Amino acid sequence: MSLNRAVLDIRNRQRVKPSPSDEPCAVWTGKDLAGTGEIDTLTIIFKTSGCWWGKAGGCTMCGYVYDSAQTPPAADDLLAQLKKAMKKAAPFEKFMVKIFTSGSFLDTNEISMEVRHKILSELDKDERIVKVLAETRPEFVTGENVRDCTGILRNTAFEVAMGLETSSDLIRKRSINKGFTFRQFIDAATAARTNGATVKSYLMLKPPFLSENEALEDIVKTVRDASTYSDTFSINLCNVQRGTFVEYLWERRQYRPPWLWSIVEILKRTKAEFPDMVITSDPVGAGSKRGPRNCRECSHAVADAIRLFSLTQDISCLEQLSCDCKALWEQVLVLDDHSFGSPVID
Repeated sequence: MSLNRAVLDIRNRQRVKPSPSDEPCAVWTGKDLAGTGEIDTLTIIFKTSGCWWGKAGGCTMCGYVYDSAQTPPAADDLLAQLKKAMKKAAPFEKFMVKIFTSGSFLDTNEISMEVRHKILSELDKDERIVKVLAETRPEFVTGENVRDCTGILRNTAFEVAMGLETSSDLIRKRSINKGFTFRQFIDAATAARTNGATVKSYLMLKPPFLSENEALEDIVKTVRDASTYSDTFSINLCNVQRGTFVEYLWERRQYRPPWLWSIVEILKRTKAEFPDMVITSDPVGAGSKRGPRNCRECSHAVADAIRLFSLTQDISCLEQLSCDCKALWEQVLVLDDHSFGSPVID
């Protein structure tokens, strides 16, 4: 059985509860870096018909496909989602908007050209918004599509965000089942940057079938490989989402999320090599069994330090971290290479 077939079989067994089509999947506020300083952010996950790749099978770690609408939302539904989401930005004087769809904002099968124009026009009218980030798969990033967005966002910066995950085509195919190549990412990033947009690259630490050390070194190499085509890196730490192939492995004790010490090492090494590059990480679910973790004593403190570094880019946030479990992690880096990606310790 192919990896894609295995992922699709798991997806087809899931039951998804219907939900209102005029409500976004999720909306939250937070902080991010814009230019040289910290800025408020509004993140909107639009409820759309869903990621085309996810419907065909999709990525081994992604459970966001279940956030899609059972019936494709009408144009009015999507605009109502925007209106409801924007209420959370009421207190902000200046902020950045991050648009996600659990698929691709630039895919007209999810968001029509007409609705895209209306969404971007509404955001451009709001003088408080300094930047709009939109996530998309690289096959939808063309010069024409980017110019279409930047032509509407005349007063607002535009950033294209793509889930590159890794620069290794082998890992992207055999561990993640991502459905595109590094060459496609390069072409998309080049199209974005030559047409007035910046590029944010999302990377994935420790997809299945990689040892802890292989995963760590892969991210360091990916930052090197993709630095020419990226303005910002955001390193996601794989967590165990429900209804995924990763959960299937995790339930059989064949997968463990990454150690937080691994991302600390990655951030220290990559920031030292690329001091002017913005490199961030938000360890979602840190300390839980389904999330990235060290031991009970230090997981939350280390996660807080990672978040602080992400906002400040100050490597000293990470240099004073210590715990007895770090020695155990160092042993895992050595022994895990001999277990073909299966965890040597829970």
